[in-house]
Amino acid sequence: MKTTAKLLVVLAAGLVLLLGTGCSKLKARDQLNKGVQAYKNNKYEQAIDHFQQAVSLDPTLINARLYLATAFAQQYIPGADTPDNNRMGEQAIDQYKQVLQVDPRNINSVKGIAYLYLQMKKFELSKDFYKKASELDPNDPEPYYSVAVIDWTQTYQPRQEERAKLFMKPDDSLPAKDKKVCALVREKNTANIQEGIDNLNKALQLRPDYDDAMAYLNLMYRERADVQCDDLEARAADLKTADDWVDKTMATKKAKAEKQPGAGGIVMDEKQ
Repeated sequence: MKTTAKLLVVLAAGLVLLLGTGCSKLKARDQLNKGVQAYKNNKYEQAIDHFQQAVSLDPTLINARLYLATAFAQQYIPGADTPDNNRMGEQAIDQYKQVLQVDPRNINSVKGIAYLYLQMKKFELSKDFYKKASELDPNDPEPYYSVAVIDWTQTYQPRQEERAKLFMKPDDSLPAKDKKVCALVREKNTANIQEGIDNLNKALQLRPDYDDAMAYLNLMYRERADVQCDDLEARAADLKTADDWVDKTMATKKAKAEKQPGAGGIVMDEKQ
């Protein structure tokens, strides 16, 4: 009898625990639904509160963490270097990373982290996560494009800083002004230039009408042209390639515009 009584107590305690867990999960989903509704109504602070409650009630509810991360990211203002704003971005990244601990292949979290690091100008971290996104989905052209945009930023800024030190005019080429500086910039930028060109070509293989990628190929070839210090023929070839990509970009944009509804003017109904 005593053994039976003890067993009943254990079973009863387990049932209470099970019911309590189930109740918490139901409450968590209710908070998630309320948070989604608030998010859709652009009430982000209210949405964050609901999502936080959902995560607290059920830490395994991945969608709640994803929405919480997205809501934090929505509140983050790029370029506003304040403690509160930076904290908002870091909180978004933290939630995305917690999702990845449970689901390492969650590409939305990977892209979310990459984008936030890009906005924070943490370029190497951003590239790392965009490359991870490419590994998870090799057929998505956008991470390749994003890596190239970072590569261009990392080459353009130091080159412009060196040009400013030499009081160069916009049309001046580095070799004509200072070959040592040109060689320094070339050594610093060549790897990023090539990585950018390779990634843009990959993006275009996947999306042949990716006009933004074409526009950045123009920019990347101009970066390469400017560090062709002692090879005027190579410099001219790169500038010619850059100009070709300008033409391709404009032609692609025009073709897209012509395909838009109404681009050809008013179309009469032939069944009249």
